[in-house]
Amino acid sequence: GSFMMVNSSGRASGQKAHLLLPTLKENDTHCIDFHYYLSSRDRSSPGSLNVYVKVNGGPQGNPIWNVSGVVTEGWVKAELAISTFWPHFYQVIFESVSLKGHPGYIAVDEVRVLAHPCRKAPHFLRLQNVEVNVGQNATFQCIAGGKWSQHDKLWLQVKECPFLEWVFLFSLVGFCSTFILRGLLKEITDRGKLYSSSSLLVRADSDCLITSPIFFTLRNSFKALFSLSYLYRVEVPFLLSGFFFETHIVDSPNYKLWHLDPDVEYEIRVLLTRPGEGGTGPPGPPLTTRTKCADPVHGPQNVEVVDIRSRQLTLQWEPFGYAVTRCHSYNLTVQYQYVFNQQKFEAEELIQTSSHYTLRGLRPFMTIRLRLALSNPEGKMESEELVVQTEEDVPGPVPLESIQGGPFEEKIYVQWKPPNETNGIITLYEV
Repeated sequence: GSFMMVNSSGRASGQKAHLLLPTLKENDTHCIDFHYYLSSRDRSSPGSLNVYVKVNGGPQGNPIWNVSGVVTEGWVKAELAISTFWPHFYQVIFESVSLKGHPGYIAVDEVRVLAHPCRKAPHFLRLQNVEVNVGQNATFQCIAGGKWSQHDKLWLQVKECPFLEWVFLFSLVGFCSTFILRGLLKEITDRGKLYSSSSLLVRADSDCLITSPIFFTLRNSFKALFSLSYLYRVEVPFLLSGFFFETHIVDSPNYKLWHLDPDVEYEIRVLLTRPGEGGTGPPGPPLTTRTKCADPVHGPQNVEVVDIRSRQLTLQWEPFGYAVTRCHSYNLTVQYQYVFNQQKFEAEELIQTSSHYTLRGLRPFMTIRLRLALSNPEGKMESEELVVQTEEDVPGPVPLESIQGGPFEEKIYVQWKPPNETNGIITLYEV
C-alpha cells in the first residue's frame, strides 16, 4: 500500500523532485520495471515524469524514459532495459517536473530489478571497438535484441561529431543501427593501424565455455592470430530458426553473446577478415548449442474459481506462453489442502489444459486452500493463494450402532449420534 508521490499543487512550473535508487552492479541481462500514476481533478496533466541513468557516477545526460502531457487511468507499467554490466555500475533517477496551474499528483510504485530480459523494451549489445587506417571509414553497429513494432520509438543520443553519418535498419528479431565515420583524420583516430596486403584467408573454430538462459561465452581458436598484423576483424554470426540474424564484431578471444532467448538452439560460426580484395575467409564450422531454461517470469495470473459444487470446483486463469514460461518444457500443477477430522490433507495434481481445470473428488462443505504452480527445470513460480468452500451435500447415514432407546407407558425414548459425514450443517432430523 505504500508508494512515492509528488503533490504538484501550488508549485511553479519547472520545480523538480528526485528519487534516487541505490547503485546497481548487475552482471547479466536484467530488466527494471515500475508503475507510474499521473492524476488531477480537472483531467489536465500535472507535469512530467522523467527517468535518467548515471553510469559510473558520470553526468546525468538526457532522459532515457519520459511521460508528459497525459493523465493515466490508474497505475501503468513501464520497463527499462539497461545494458550496463559489472565492472561498470549505474544509478536510476526518477524526476518529476511540476506544471504551474495544473494541480495533481505524480507517483511511482513497485520498482523491481528482474533477472531476465524485458518483455517489450529492447536490450542493446556492447558497442565493439573498430580498427581502421587513417582516411578510411569506420563503421559501428549498434544492435538491440527484442521484438520490434512499427509504433515503437527509438531515440539516438550521440556526442556532436561532424564526421558521423548513421543509418537505421530493422530486422524481425531486433534493431540494428549502423554509424559511419567518414574519412577519419589522424587526430581523431584512436587506433589507426596498417595491415599487410597478403591474400591469406583464415578460418576459425569456436567452442562454448558457458551457457546460461540469456548468454553464451565463446572461446575461439584464433587466439594467436590477434598478435598478427594481417588480422583485420573477427565476426561471429549466429543462426536462429534457419536464418543468420545477428553478426557480432569480436575484439577478444573470449566473447559473450548477450540477450539471447532461453531454451533456444543457436548455430554459431566464426568469420575472419583482413583488408583488401578477397580478404574475407569462409565461415568456420558451425557450433550448435542451446541456451538453458530460465526461471518463469511469474506464476499463473488472474486465477479464479468459476464454478463450485459439493465435490468439485473449476479453476480458470490467464493463458500464458513461452514469454512467461521461458522454457519449452514446463509443468503446471494445482496444490491444495484442507483439514478433516482434525487431520490435514495435502495433494497436488498435474494440469494439462491451457486455461481451466476441474478439481474433482473433494469433500462437501470443506474449506480448501489452493494455488497454481508453474515450474520448469530452473525454477518455480506460484500464483496467489485462494481460499474457497465447497457446497453442502446430502448428509451420510446415522450410525446404526449409535441408535439407543427404551419404551415407557406413553412414549418411546430414542437417541443417536450425528452422521460420520455431515457434509454440511445438520438442521433437521426426521423419525
